[in-house]
Amino acid sequence: MTDPSPVGGSVPSWPLTDPEVRAAVDRMLHDGSWGRYHGPHGDALRTALADYHQVEHVHLCCSGTSALELCLKAVGVRPGDEVILAAYDYKAGFATVLALGAVPVLVDTLPAYPALDPERIAPAVTERTRAVIVSHLHGCLAPMDETVSAARAHGLAVVEDACQVPGARQNGRPAGTMGDVGALSFGGSKLLTAGRGGAVVTDSARCAQRIRLSVQRGNDAYPLSEMQAAVLLPQLQCLDERNSRRQAAVERLTRAVSSDAPLRMIRSRGPNDAPTWYKVAWLLDDGESRESWVAHLKAAGIAMDTGFPALHRIHARSRFRASGDLSESDRLHERLLTLHHPVLLADEEELLRVAQCISAGPT
Repeated sequence: MTDPSPVGGSVPSWPLTDPEVRAAVDRMLHDGSWGRYHGPHGDALRTALADYHQVEHVHLCCSGTSALELCLKAVGVRPGDEVILAAYDYKAGFATVLALGAVPVLVDTLPAYPALDPERIAPAVTERTRAVIVSHLHGCLAPMDETVSAARAHGLAVVEDACQVPGARQNGRPAGTMGDVGALSFGGSKLLTAGRGGAVVTDSARCAQRIRLSVQRGNDAYPLSEMQAAVLLPQLQCLDERNSRRQAAVERLTRAVSSDAPLRMIRSRGPNDAPTWYKVAWLLDDGESRESWVAHLKAAGIAMDTGFPALHRIHARSRFRASGDLSESDRLHERLLTLHHPVLLADEEELLRVAQCISAGPT
């Protein structure tokens, strides 16, 4: 797939204007496949995702949030159960646990790193605990081996939220395939985008069967359309190449930003991590005004935003159980910023400008 070439310090718009995506839409308009309940595009996407992730089962659905819901149903979460997740995470996981009648149990993240701390799992377990949701956020892969080991020691299922990291690998394994079930997202801003959409990937026949029983109500209750599947296929074919370009851009930013800058990139920590970059995480030193930094960078046309609000800071205490100290999640809530991925496909001039703005900081 050929990408448009940004020039003059420009940042590509997102989604990109892909000739292959346009061609897929044109073919659908001529053959009418865009309007079918079941057609060739969904089948082809399921096969391609299964091959890419090296799994037996793929279920396409209408969003990453619905994928998380199906994951939780697949591992048997029922009303009254408890589900452990990091206090710093996207709110969809928290809300989905509540929607199933279960109780979110919030634990802290690793120090200065937006991923669940595996050592916090054991102290959080009760006789009601059913599963752990572990998310890969902002280009930082969660330590899956340690997380799965801690969960297995207590008989817990692991739901791996890979919505932000399509194509990432850890110890050679694709993100989304290291737990019992994995969730993918094809939302409008995601690296693979159909405006909306998602998928569940798993090697468990039992989980796959539970998903089928959950969604089949005379039709599919959470469908991905043939049109969405068709535009995702060519994007999947060039995912690795674009991820390589984003990784190279991250390396250039790392080298170009001053080591004295009080805004420092957070990098994935595992020695065998091969992350992908939907967002790039940055941690601001204590004493710096995050509002001033965001205003400075946005005034320069740089898509830098605050990170997620910590879940225990935005939800009533009656809606969850907290386990242990959540001070690291508090720090991320207050100090983390994220750079949006389109800049990572920009030219050298634009990447250098971004690095210079970060190095200079607010005046």
